[in-house]
Amino acid sequence: MSQTQRVGFLLIDNFTMISLASAIEPLRMANQLSGQPLYEWVMLTETGAPVRASDQILVTPDHSIQDCGKLDMVILCGGVGVVNARSRALRIWVQQLAKRRIKLGAVCTGSYLLADAGVLTGYRCTLHWEYMASFKEAFPQLETSNALYCIDRDRLTSSGGTVPMDMMLHLIEKEHSSALSIAICDMFLCERIREGQEEQRVPLRHMVGTAQPKLAEVVALMEANLEEPLTLDELACYVALSRRQVERLFQRHVKCSPSRYYLNLRLKRARQLLRQTSLSIIDIATACGFVSTPHFSKCYRENFGMPPRDDRCSRSAPKPLAPVLTDLLMHIQLDSAKSEPTFASVTL
Repeated sequence: MSQTQRVGFLLIDNFTMISLASAIEPLRMANQLSGQPLYEWVMLTETGAPVRASDQILVTPDHSIQDCGKLDMVILCGGVGVVNARSRALRIWVQQLAKRRIKLGAVCTGSYLLADAGVLTGYRCTLHWEYMASFKEAFPQLETSNALYCIDRDRLTSSGGTVPMDMMLHLIEKEHSSALSIAICDMFLCERIREGQEEQRVPLRHMVGTAQPKLAEVVALMEANLEEPLTLDELACYVALSRRQVERLFQRHVKCSPSRYYLNLRLKRARQLLRQTSLSIIDIATACGFVSTPHFSKCYRENFGMPPRDDRCSRSAPKPLAPVLTDLLMHIQLDSAKSEPTFASVTL
């Protein structure tokens, strides 16, 4: 039987409830599907006092950081106003955990507190896009990524929303098996397990603010016309600007040309179709506005480092639920006394 891992979730005042639930539920389902107590989790706050989530639900923790006992992993759950949660006691506690080589993680904006304690130096990390700019300004020395999540050795950092579920599913796959991870994904009706290197989609208004409505109009036109791309002259005409004015807007606010931005949108859409559907590469190329498959493959390879065919082959196709559960149950250990399989009850 696998040794139970004890995971502490440190709740910061105004933490994001959906990120916490997305991180815990895969652990619960791992226990139920495997029939073994693979994970145990406890709720922590700095002082042991209850805290409110950003949705105003009051949560009473199991322990404070001083009386939580032995932990194998700690995940800091951030949310709104995370910078106000900094404290000397929390900083020292996180540093002590790092010295004891305990796995440290963060969801939503929790990475800010890990960085404040100095335990992210030398690691790739991420956090919710809304705090990305201020985070980079506060910690310019860190390798900050716009990825959905980063698992770098004994550091796990995730953006917000439902992304922590993907991060925990990858952790479960690494620590136990892909069969278990895929079975959990199927039980939660997830279409797929997202890869960590996939980027967060940052709203354009966050990148350029609300003072550039013409730029937002052009991007909206691009997103609505991926299969039959518009020319730059057509885009400029639709928003009542000159071609040169559109080029200047993109260079000033997006740091690339309109054509490059448009190409990136089409390639990102192509990658989604490649990974999430069984469409042929020819059909995907056509759906994303490429006039020929060779041209599509060339652009794809230059942007993602591999041709589309190799990218698709590198990812194992999702398994149907029944075969996955069959594979999983075959790995459950026989009861030592009865020599019969032990089956777990499965509930959502």
